[in-house]
Amino acid sequence: MALVTGASSGIGAATARLLASHGLKVAIVARRGDRLESVADEITAAGGQAISIVADLTREDERLKVAEAVTLQLGPVDVLVNNAGIAWYGFGEEMSWQLAWQMIQLNLAAAAHFTLQYLPQMKARRTGHIINIGSIAGSFPSQGVAVYGATKAFIDNFSTALHRELRGTGVRLGVIRSGYVNTEMSATAAAQPNGGPIPAERFGVPPERVAERVWDMLKRPRRVTYIPRLLRVAPWVELSFGWLIDLFGPVLLRRRLAASRLHVRD
Repeated sequence: MALVTGASSGIGAATARLLASHGLKVAIVARRGDRLESVADEITAAGGQAISIVADLTREDERLKVAEAVTLQLGPVDVLVNNAGIAWYGFGEEMSWQLAWQMIQLNLAAAAHFTLQYLPQMKARRTGHIINIGSIAGSFPSQGVAVYGATKAFIDNFSTALHRELRGTGVRLGVIRSGYVNTEMSATAAAQPNGGPIPAERFGVPPERVAERVWDMLKRPRRVTYIPRLLRVAPWVELSFGWLIDLFGPVLLRRRLAASRLHVRD
């Protein structure tokens, strides 16, 4: 049985559909009940089995309720995909603390909480898979996504450390570091106060590609994988050319935000 968070659209929905098509029962979790129910109906219509649970994963009490409901309805979790997350693009000082807090709770705390909830059960059974959906932003600090990048840096560090701790236990844990994925995230970020659209849409990959990599990691477990694979050089780019980003990054950010805000006014 698989639990997939942030599954009302994008990567989470694509992952839930793919896992169900391979015979896994799936529990899908998100805030938008209508969208979530639509994904569950798609899976059921295709011959799979899915339950949808509406929850605000920024809240600890709701995360606990999710875990209780999943166990009650589908039994032990064999696969956990921590995907839920939000983004924001702009100068850090223009980001409200309320939004930053929500991002930290959803991108970081929810993933850590679910992981630490299910690890003891998986270790006791000596089997289980946890896959965290990270971002290249976690290992490539970029202007405009300071808080988002920091949450993904936590996911990178957290996943790597636990991967090493779990060696020999039968439980596998890995992280997917993706570049831009063509989901609603950019539009949602732009709709936030003082926010702008996340650049690099034209270089994005479809969410189904990330879902396929999730399935590949379940079949061939490993610590980390990049999407696209070319991005594995990103940490070295930061080490070698970070000084150039220091110089030109703020200029690029100002131009992108100015252009996006002009477009909105037009």
